[in-house]
Amino acid sequence: MDKTIYLLGLNHKTAPVEIREQFALTNASPDQLGLVDRKEDIREGLLLSTCNRVELLFVGSADGSGEEKALQCWAGYCQRDPERLRPYIYSYRGLDAIRHMFTVASSLDSLVVGEPQILGQLKDAYKTAVDCGLTRTVVNRLMHKAFSVAKRVRTETRIANAAVSISYAAVELARHIFGDLQGRKAMLVGAGEMAELAATHLLATGVDEILVANRTLSRGQELAQQFGTQARAVCFEDMFDHLPEVDIIISSTGATRTVVQAREVKTILKKRKNRPMFFIDIAVPRDIDPDVNQLDNVYLYDIDDLKEVVEENIAQRQDEAERAREIIEEEVDKFQLWLRSLELNPTIVDLFDQAESLAQKEIRRTLKNLGDQATPEVEHALETMAHSLSKKLLHQPVTFLKRRAREEESAQEFISLTRRLFNLDNESVPSESHAFRHKQGND
Repeated sequence: MDKTIYLLGLNHKTAPVEIREQFALTNASPDQLGLVDRKEDIREGLLLSTCNRVELLFVGSADGSGEEKALQCWAGYCQRDPERLRPYIYSYRGLDAIRHMFTVASSLDSLVVGEPQILGQLKDAYKTAVDCGLTRTVVNRLMHKAFSVAKRVRTETRIANAAVSISYAAVELARHIFGDLQGRKAMLVGAGEMAELAATHLLATGVDEILVANRTLSRGQELAQQFGTQARAVCFEDMFDHLPEVDIIISSTGATRTVVQAREVKTILKKRKNRPMFFIDIAVPRDIDPDVNQLDNVYLYDIDDLKEVVEENIAQRQDEAERAREIIEEEVDKFQLWLRSLELNPTIVDLFDQAESLAQKEIRRTLKNLGDQATPEVEHALETMAHSLSKKLLHQPVTFLKRRAREEESAQEFISLTRRLFNLDNESVPSESHAFRHKQGND
């Protein structure tokens, strides 16, 4: 069976936030996309969607027909034209897809190189795919390998040392704008991991108080309690009543539409007597209406604006990133060997099945010839001898095939030759098929 690995995606390097939010699959599961159809092109699949990337990993036939289907499923789910999406996507197959997945898991492809959040997001994506019953041998093995590669990279390099997060970069951006954050009041819209990290960094920089506005109030209260008296939760519906007292707003919800509109901020500015407000929108799709940035004394930044802040962080990690890429190449080679062995397994199974079938046939014929002498002890001895003989006869051919699969690029050639040599596919060969060769030899 053909098991070619494909990866289709877009990220912060190939598409601006305006495109990423149009094709975000934040709340989608792979089965909702209709990506996997085991009767057709795509037999296994996984969907990863974060604020900086959307990627579809799947296994299909070697003719590449699954790539177009994946593109159609993706755009269709977002109710948009596939041609709008096509210019921004990247597509990998085979070893390139494996290498990219290892690179993503190791946080080398992240906006903030070395940040740890992507590995957790990838594990969540894998769990969702497993829960939906959409993974099998190849995706299961690939994802577990990706997790171990990420662990190895973090253990054997210093890529994660002093690594920052998107939330840290957002707070740094606020510090650049305001200078000193002491005495400022901030609001977090959303109470996920991003908000939790942002709260930690805001308090470390001297912010006086943090308000947490989350659609589920209990989750907002839970987050606020982690930070003692310096944080308190407010009802999401009352968020605009509290905004006039807030200087910094960091928003990171999973909403599919904007939750703060320009007209609402305009009203709030009047209540603040036009004192500056600073919005950082790290959600994709974005939470804050871009028109907010047109208002006087309002400063709005989205996740793409954080790139300048993290460039210095990337430069500091270049040497470690090179070492990490060497580790990834080693692991890609190992995974390739496993894939080749996967191609070989059906042929090995067929060889032993054929040997077992022939052994049983000969045992039955011998027992019939023995007549009354075929006691249970004799039958057991014959079966033991036949099984032992078939295993020893196949040991060398199987060892040869496994060695070729590890050492050479031509594993498929040897597999095909073995299947023909032992007629494992039960092909009927006409008796006159070699007559022409005999005739040539005689001439």
